[in-house]
Amino acid sequence: MTSANEEPAWKQRAVERSIKTAKLRAEQRVQRFLDAAQAIITEKGTTEFTVQEVVERSKQSLRSFYLQFDGKHELLLALFEDALSKSADQIRAAAATETDPIARVRIAVTLLFELSRPDPNAKRPLFSDFAPQLLLTHPTEVRVAHAPLVALLSEFLEEAGAADELREGLHPRRVAAMVMQTVMFIAQSSGATDDPDNHPITADEVWEFCAQGFSRQT
Repeated sequence: MTSANEEPAWKQRAVERSIKTAKLRAEQRVQRFLDAAQAIITEKGTTEFTVQEVVERSKQSLRSFYLQFDGKHELLLALFEDALSKSADQIRAAAATETDPIARVRIAVTLLFELSRPDPNAKRPLFSDFAPQLLLTHPTEVRVAHAPLVALLSEFLEEAGAADELREGLHPRRVAAMVMQTVMFIAQSSGATDDPDNHPITADEVWEFCAQGFSRQT
């Protein structure tokens, strides 16, 4: 029995089902726009494209696009966040079989370095063009995009701390943020060159440098 101010159960179920269906459709529309934009970026090797191109590639309407995104910037931000989230998932999967906490941190650091390095055979304008601009103009959005990587490194460092493998007095999340920024900056600024006398920094060197800052063993 329901009170005078309470919706009948059947009506609540109908509304919940309608909301769930609408949410699913919206997610599908968003994914189609993201897939279309990513395909265009891959083909062009640049983020210089128009919203109209994305709309036409996705076979959806311009009205639908602006129901999902404020504009091109928000679309690029969504792609950037999605790429970093997938990187975090890839790192977690790579470290899943390792039982030693500090070894998990090492896997995370070295793989993040490799994933962040410029690849001359694979144009990644989201990282080479869009991300540097975003860092200067929208630092808060960058922090949000990096949240999955910071959370993952924090988790691994907390586990290492619980195993007494970190120096005393460290704050895992602050250390995670500093490690992530250090690793990604070095990776993105030390790409391979044609100079035979140039010796690019390696993943092992980056690990040794970072580990000096937090590991009890070094």
